[in-house]
Amino acid sequence: MEFSAQQIAMLLGGRLIGNAEAKVSDVAPIESAESHHLSYVTEAKYLPMLEGSKAGVVLVTESLVEPSADSIRHSEFSIQDSDRAIILVENARGAIAQLLQAVAEAMNPRKRGIEQPCYIAEGVEVPEDAYVGAFAYIGRNVRLGKGVQIYPQVYIGDNVRIGDNTILYPGVRVYYNCQVGRDCILHAGVVIGADGFGFEPDKAGVNRKVPQIGAVIIEDDVEIGANSAVDRAMMGNTVVHRNTKIDNLVQVAHNVEVGESTFMCAQSGVAGSTKIGHHCILAGQVGVAGHIEIADQCVFGAQAGVAGSVRKPGMYQGTPAIDAANWRRSSVGFKQLPEMMKQLREIEKKQNSQQ
Repeated sequence: MEFSAQQIAMLLGGRLIGNAEAKVSDVAPIESAESHHLSYVTEAKYLPMLEGSKAGVVLVTESLVEPSADSIRHSEFSIQDSDRAIILVENARGAIAQLLQAVAEAMNPRKRGIEQPCYIAEGVEVPEDAYVGAFAYIGRNVRLGKGVQIYPQVYIGDNVRIGDNTILYPGVRVYYNCQVGRDCILHAGVVIGADGFGFEPDKAGVNRKVPQIGAVIIEDDVEIGANSAVDRAMMGNTVVHRNTKIDNLVQVAHNVEVGESTFMCAQSGVAGSTKIGHHCILAGQVGVAGHIEIADQCVFGAQAGVAGSVRKPGMYQGTPAIDAANWRRSSVGFKQLPEMMKQLREIEKKQNSQQ
Protein backbone atom coordinates (compact mmCIF):
# COMPACT_ATOMS: atom_id res chain seq x y z
CA MET A 1 0.00 0.00 0.00
CA GLU A 2 1.49 3.31 -1.13
CA PHE A 3 0.81 6.87 0.04
CA SER A 4 2.05 10.21 -1.26
CA ALA A 5 3.40 12.94 0.97
CA GLN A 6 0.45 15.11 -0.02
CA GLN A 7 -2.03 12.44 1.11
CA ILE A 8 -0.22 12.00 4.42
CA ALA A 9 -0.07 15.74 5.07
CA MET A 10 -3.79 16.12 4.37
CA LEU A 11 -4.68 13.19 6.61
CA LEU A 12 -2.59 14.52 9.50
CA GLY A 13 -3.26 18.21 8.98
CA GLY A 14 0.49 18.86 8.82
CA ARG A 15 2.58 21.41 6.94
CA LEU A 16 4.33 19.93 3.91
CA ILE A 17 7.82 21.04 2.88
CA GLY A 18 9.49 19.56 -0.19
CA ASN A 19 8.27 16.97 -2.68
CA ALA A 20 4.50 16.54 -2.41
CA GLU A 21 4.65 13.56 -4.80
CA ALA A 22 7.16 11.57 -2.73
CA LYS A 23 5.67 8.13 -2.12
CA VAL A 24 6.20 5.72 0.74
CA SER A 25 4.99 2.18 1.39
CA ASP A 26 6.60 1.27 4.71
CA VAL A 27 7.94 2.78 7.94
CA ALA A 28 11.46 2.71 9.39
CA PRO A 29 13.68 4.51 11.93
CA ILE A 30 15.28 7.71 10.65
CA GLU A 31 18.81 6.23 10.70
CA SER A 32 18.01 3.18 8.55
CA ALA A 33 15.16 4.42 6.33
CA GLU A 34 15.27 4.18 2.53
CA SER A 35 13.44 6.25 -0.07
CA HIS A 36 10.24 4.18 0.21
CA HIS A 37 10.08 4.61 3.99
CA LEU A 38 8.15 7.01 6.19
CA SER A 39 10.04 8.01 9.33
CA TYR A 40 9.63 10.50 12.16
CA VAL A 41 11.60 12.71 14.55
CA THR A 42 10.29 13.61 18.00
CA GLU A 43 13.48 14.63 19.81
CA ALA A 44 16.06 17.29 18.98
CA LYS A 45 18.95 14.83 19.30
CA TYR A 46 17.71 13.02 16.17
CA LEU A 47 17.39 16.14 14.01
CA PRO A 48 20.99 15.98 12.65
CA MET A 49 20.11 12.59 11.15
CA LEU A 50 17.70 14.34 8.79
CA GLU A 51 20.56 15.59 6.63
CA GLY A 52 21.89 12.12 5.85
CA SER A 53 18.65 10.17 5.99
CA LYS A 54 17.27 8.58 2.80
CA ALA A 55 13.69 8.52 4.07
CA GLY A 56 11.17 9.61 1.45
CA VAL A 57 8.86 11.29 3.95
CA VAL A 58 9.71 12.41 7.49
CA LEU A 59 7.29 13.59 10.15
CA VAL A 60 8.88 16.20 12.42
CA THR A 61 7.50 17.71 15.62
CA GLU A 62 7.21 21.36 14.63
CA SER A 63 8.38 22.77 17.97
CA LEU A 64 11.87 21.36 17.28
CA VAL A 65 12.54 23.49 14.21
CA GLU A 66 12.06 26.93 12.69
CA PRO A 67 10.03 26.54 9.49
CA SER A 68 10.42 28.91 6.57
CA ALA A 69 8.51 28.87 3.31
CA ASP A 70 10.46 26.01 1.76
CA SER A 71 12.88 24.66 4.35
CA ILE A 72 13.42 23.94 8.01
CA ARG A 73 16.15 25.33 10.21
CA HIS A 74 17.83 24.21 13.38
CA SER A 75 20.67 25.78 15.32
CA GLU A 76 23.10 23.34 13.70
CA PHE A 77 21.82 23.00 10.14
CA SER A 78 19.28 23.92 7.48
CA ILE A 79 17.45 21.54 5.14
CA GLN A 80 15.92 22.43 1.81
CA ASP A 81 15.27 19.30 -0.24
CA SER A 82 13.04 18.96 -3.29
CA ASP A 83 13.54 15.17 -3.62
CA ARG A 84 11.79 14.20 -0.43
CA ALA A 85 9.14 15.56 1.89
CA ILE A 86 9.16 16.81 5.46
CA ILE A 87 5.82 17.18 7.21
CA LEU A 88 5.66 19.36 10.30
CA VAL A 89 3.08 18.20 12.83
CA GLU A 90 2.26 19.04 16.44
CA ASN A 91 3.43 15.65 17.71
CA ALA A 92 5.29 13.36 15.31
CA ARG A 93 4.85 10.23 17.43
CA GLY A 94 1.13 10.84 17.82
CA ALA A 95 0.84 11.61 14.10
CA ILE A 96 2.48 8.37 13.06
CA ALA A 97 0.17 6.49 15.42
CA GLN A 98 -2.79 8.18 13.72
CA LEU A 99 -1.41 7.26 10.31
CA LEU A 100 -0.76 3.65 11.29
CA GLN A 101 -4.33 3.42 12.56
CA ALA A 102 -5.59 4.41 9.13
CA VAL A 103 -3.27 1.87 7.49
CA ALA A 104 -4.36 -0.86 9.90
CA GLU A 105 -8.02 -0.19 9.11
CA ALA A 106 -7.26 -0.44 5.40
CA MET A 107 -5.32 -3.69 5.86
CA ASN A 108 -7.90 -5.28 8.15
CA PRO A 109 -11.26 -3.66 7.39
CA ARG A 110 -14.24 -4.22 9.64
CA LYS A 111 -16.34 -7.20 8.66
CA ARG A 112 -20.08 -7.63 8.42
CA GLY A 113 -22.46 -10.54 8.43
CA ILE A 114 -22.86 -13.89 10.17
CA GLU A 115 -20.66 -16.80 9.17
CA GLN A 116 -21.76 -20.40 9.49
CA PRO A 117 -21.60 -22.59 11.41
CA CYS A 118 -22.11 -20.59 14.61
CA TYR A 119 -24.64 -20.64 17.44
CA ILE A 120 -26.77 -17.63 18.33
CA ALA A 121 -29.40 -18.17 21.01
CA GLU A 122 -33.01 -17.53 20.10
CA GLY A 123 -34.03 -13.91 20.56
CA VAL A 124 -30.53 -12.44 20.36
CA GLU A 125 -30.42 -9.56 17.88
CA VAL A 126 -27.30 -9.14 15.77
CA PRO A 127 -27.04 -5.56 14.39
CA GLU A 128 -26.87 -5.27 10.61
CA ASP A 129 -23.38 -3.78 10.72
CA ALA A 130 -22.00 -6.39 13.14
CA TYR A 131 -19.85 -9.44 12.38
CA VAL A 132 -20.10 -12.92 13.90
CA GLY A 133 -17.38 -15.35 12.82
CA ALA A 134 -17.65 -19.08 12.29
CA PHE A 135 -17.91 -21.33 15.36
CA ALA A 136 -18.78 -18.43 17.65
CA TYR A 137 -21.24 -19.13 20.50
CA ILE A 138 -23.63 -16.44 21.72
CA GLY A 139 -25.76 -17.33 24.71
CA ARG A 140 -29.22 -16.37 25.86
CA ASN A 141 -30.25 -12.77 26.50
CA VAL A 142 -27.00 -11.37 25.09
CA ARG A 143 -27.07 -7.76 23.88
CA LEU A 144 -24.70 -6.79 21.08
CA GLY A 145 -23.94 -3.17 20.23
CA LYS A 146 -23.70 -1.68 16.78
CA GLY A 147 -20.67 -2.64 14.73
CA VAL A 148 -19.37 -5.31 17.12
CA GLN A 149 -16.76 -7.65 15.66
CA ILE A 150 -16.99 -11.19 17.04
CA TYR A 151 -14.25 -13.31 15.49
CA PRO A 152 -14.32 -17.11 15.10
CA GLN A 153 -14.44 -19.33 18.19
CA VAL A 154 -15.49 -16.57 20.55
CA TYR A 155 -17.69 -17.66 23.47
CA ILE A 156 -20.21 -15.19 24.92
CA GLY A 157 -22.18 -16.49 27.90
CA ASP A 158 -25.74 -15.76 28.94
CA ASN A 159 -26.79 -12.21 29.85
CA VAL A 160 -23.57 -10.62 28.58
CA ARG A 161 -23.55 -7.04 27.26
CA ILE A 162 -21.11 -6.00 24.52
CA GLY A 163 -20.93 -2.30 23.60
CA ASP A 164 -20.82 -0.61 20.21
CA ASN A 165 -17.79 -1.18 17.95
CA THR A 166 -16.05 -3.53 20.37
CA ILE A 167 -13.76 -6.18 18.86
CA LEU A 168 -13.46 -9.69 20.29
CA TYR A 169 -10.63 -11.50 18.53
CA PRO A 170 -10.50 -15.31 18.06
CA GLY A 171 -10.84 -17.42 21.16
CA VAL A 172 -12.07 -14.72 23.55
CA ARG A 173 -14.29 -16.03 26.36
CA VAL A 174 -16.76 -13.77 28.14
CA TYR A 175 -18.55 -15.63 30.94
CA TYR A 176 -22.17 -15.13 31.96
CA ASN A 177 -23.49 -11.82 33.34
CA CYS A 178 -20.37 -9.81 32.43
CA GLN A 179 -20.27 -6.48 30.61
CA VAL A 180 -17.82 -5.13 28.04
CA GLY A 181 -18.17 -1.47 27.05
CA ARG A 182 -17.98 0.24 23.70
CA ASP A 183 -14.83 0.68 21.56
CA CYS A 184 -13.00 -2.05 23.46
CA ILE A 185 -10.48 -4.53 22.01
CA LEU A 186 -10.06 -7.99 23.53
CA HIS A 187 -7.24 -9.94 21.92
CA ALA A 188 -7.03 -13.69 21.33
CA GLY A 189 -7.39 -15.87 24.40
CA VAL A 190 -8.67 -13.20 26.78
CA VAL A 191 -10.93 -14.60 29.50
CA ILE A 192 -13.42 -12.29 31.19
CA GLY A 193 -15.36 -13.58 34.17
CA ALA A 194 -13.73 -16.86 35.12
CA ASP A 195 -14.10 -17.66 38.81
CA GLY A 196 -11.98 -15.73 41.25
CA PHE A 197 -9.44 -17.75 43.22
CA GLY A 198 -11.53 -18.19 46.34
CA PHE A 199 -11.16 -21.18 48.70
CA GLU A 200 -11.67 -21.76 52.42
CA PRO A 201 -10.29 -24.76 54.33
CA ASP A 202 -12.82 -26.70 56.40
CA LYS A 203 -12.21 -28.26 59.82
CA ALA A 204 -10.41 -31.16 58.20
CA GLY A 205 -8.10 -28.83 56.29
CA VAL A 206 -9.73 -29.55 52.93
CA ASN A 207 -9.89 -26.49 50.68
CA ARG A 208 -13.52 -25.81 49.81
CA LYS A 209 -14.51 -23.56 46.93
CA VAL A 210 -16.15 -20.25 47.77
CA PRO A 211 -18.73 -19.64 45.02
CA GLN A 212 -17.98 -16.59 42.91
CA ILE A 213 -21.39 -15.11 42.13
CA GLY A 214 -20.36 -11.58 41.10
CA ALA A 215 -19.45 -10.34 37.62
CA VAL A 216 -16.95 -8.24 35.64
CA ILE A 217 -17.51 -4.78 34.20
CA ILE A 218 -15.12 -3.60 31.49
CA GLU A 219 -15.81 0.05 30.74
CA ASP A 220 -15.41 1.88 27.40
CA ASP A 221 -12.19 2.14 25.37
CA VAL A 222 -10.34 -0.63 27.20
CA GLU A 223 -7.82 -2.85 25.42
CA ILE A 224 -6.78 -6.21 26.86
CA GLY A 225 -3.86 -8.18 25.44
CA ALA A 226 -3.69 -11.84 24.48
CA ASN A 227 -4.18 -14.52 27.16
CA SER A 228 -4.95 -12.08 29.96
CA ALA A 229 -7.66 -12.78 32.52
CA VAL A 230 -10.03 -10.63 34.54
CA ASP A 231 -11.77 -12.75 37.18
CA ARG A 232 -15.36 -12.34 38.29
CA ALA A 233 -16.05 -10.99 41.76
CA MET A 234 -17.02 -13.17 44.67
CA MET A 235 -19.83 -10.64 45.24
CA GLY A 236 -20.36 -7.35 43.42
CA ASN A 237 -18.10 -6.61 40.47
CA THR A 238 -14.52 -6.65 39.32
CA VAL A 239 -14.17 -3.34 37.44
CA VAL A 240 -11.71 -2.11 34.80
CA HIS A 241 -12.42 1.56 34.25
CA ARG A 242 -12.39 3.38 30.94
CA ASN A 243 -9.33 3.87 28.73
CA THR A 244 -7.21 1.37 30.66
CA LYS A 245 -4.73 -0.65 28.60
CA ILE A 246 -3.78 -4.15 29.70
CA ASP A 247 -0.88 -6.03 28.09
CA ASN A 248 -0.56 -9.76 27.33
CA LEU A 249 -0.47 -12.33 30.15
CA VAL A 250 -1.87 -10.11 32.89
CA GLN A 251 -3.96 -11.34 35.83
CA VAL A 252 -6.64 -9.19 37.46
CA ALA A 253 -8.17 -11.05 40.40
CA HIS A 254 -11.68 -11.00 41.86
CA ASN A 255 -13.14 -7.75 43.19
CA VAL A 256 -10.19 -5.68 41.92
CA GLU A 257 -10.88 -2.15 40.71
CA VAL A 258 -8.50 -0.70 38.12
CA GLY A 259 -8.70 3.07 37.67
CA GLU A 260 -9.14 4.78 34.33
CA SER A 261 -6.27 5.36 31.89
CA THR A 262 -4.00 2.93 33.73
CA PHE A 263 -1.34 0.79 32.01
CA MET A 264 -0.70 -2.79 33.12
CA CYS A 265 2.29 -4.35 31.34
CA ALA A 266 2.97 -8.00 30.57
CA GLN A 267 3.03 -10.57 33.37
CA SER A 268 1.85 -8.14 36.01
CA GLY A 269 -0.74 -9.37 38.45
CA VAL A 270 -3.11 -7.93 41.04
CA ALA A 271 -4.49 -9.99 43.92
CA GLY A 272 -8.09 -9.84 45.06
CA SER A 273 -10.00 -6.81 46.35
CA THR A 274 -7.24 -4.32 45.60
CA LYS A 275 -8.09 -0.85 44.29
CA ILE A 276 -5.72 0.80 41.80
CA GLY A 277 -6.04 4.53 41.09
CA HIS A 278 -6.25 6.25 37.72
CA HIS A 279 -3.30 7.01 35.42
CA CYS A 280 -1.08 4.43 37.10
CA ILE A 281 1.57 2.29 35.39
CA LEU A 282 2.46 -1.26 36.37
CA ALA A 283 5.57 -2.27 34.41
CA GLY A 284 6.41 -5.87 33.50
CA GLN A 285 6.08 -8.54 36.20
CA VAL A 286 4.83 -6.16 38.88
CA GLY A 287 3.03 -8.04 41.64
CA VAL A 288 0.39 -6.33 43.77
CA ALA A 289 -0.88 -7.83 47.02
CA GLY A 290 -4.56 -8.14 47.83
CA HIS A 291 -6.85 -5.91 49.91
CA ILE A 292 -4.75 -2.75 49.49
CA GLU A 293 -5.20 0.64 47.82
CA ILE A 294 -2.91 2.41 45.37
CA ALA A 295 -3.14 6.16 44.85
CA ASP A 296 -3.64 7.85 41.50
CA GLN A 297 -0.61 8.45 39.27
CA CYS A 298 1.68 5.82 40.75
CA VAL A 299 4.37 4.22 38.59
CA PHE A 300 5.87 0.86 39.56
CA GLY A 301 9.08 -0.28 37.86
CA ALA A 302 9.58 -3.78 36.47
CA GLN A 303 9.33 -6.63 38.99
CA ALA A 304 8.27 -4.35 41.83
CA GLY A 305 6.42 -6.06 44.64
CA VAL A 306 3.66 -3.93 46.14
CA ALA A 307 3.00 -5.42 49.57
CA GLY A 308 0.95 -2.65 51.16
CA SER A 309 -1.16 0.38 50.35
CA VAL A 310 0.53 3.27 48.52
CA ARG A 311 -1.01 6.59 49.50
CA LYS A 312 1.18 9.04 47.58
CA PRO A 313 1.61 9.47 43.80
CA GLY A 314 5.16 8.81 42.63
CA MET A 315 7.63 6.31 41.21
CA TYR A 316 8.30 3.09 43.10
CA GLN A 317 10.68 0.20 42.62
CA GLY A 318 11.87 -2.96 44.38
CA THR A 319 10.35 -5.57 46.69
CA PRO A 320 8.78 -4.39 48.85
CA ALA A 321 8.26 -1.37 46.61
CA ILE A 322 9.80 1.87 47.91
CA ASP A 323 10.47 5.31 46.45
CA ALA A 324 12.40 4.73 43.21
CA ALA A 325 15.20 7.19 44.04
CA ASN A 326 15.69 5.55 47.43
CA TRP A 327 15.67 2.12 45.80
CA ARG A 328 18.39 3.17 43.34
CA ARG A 329 20.59 4.37 46.20
CA SER A 330 19.88 1.17 48.10
CA SER A 331 20.76 -1.00 45.11
CA VAL A 332 24.14 0.73 44.88
CA GLY A 333 24.71 -0.11 48.52
CA PHE A 334 23.61 -3.70 47.96
CA LYS A 335 26.22 -4.16 45.23
CA GLN A 336 28.87 -2.87 47.66
CA LEU A 337 27.88 -5.28 50.46
CA PRO A 338 30.50 -7.98 49.69
CA GLU A 339 33.34 -5.46 49.89
CA MET A 340 31.84 -3.84 52.99
CA MET A 341 31.54 -7.26 54.66
CA LYS A 342 35.15 -8.01 53.78
CA GLN A 343 36.24 -4.72 55.33
CA LEU A 344 34.15 -5.42 58.44
CA ARG A 345 35.75 -8.85 58.90
CA GLU A 346 39.20 -7.28 58.60
CA ILE A 347 38.29 -4.70 61.25
CA GLU A 348 36.95 -7.41 63.56
CA LYS A 349 40.05 -9.53 62.99
CA LYS A 350 42.26 -6.57 63.82
CA GLN A 351 40.31 -5.75 66.96
CA ASN A 352 40.43 -9.37 68.12
CA SER A 353 44.19 -9.49 67.62
CA GLN A 354 44.61 -6.38 69.78
CA GLN A 355 42.68 -7.80 72.71
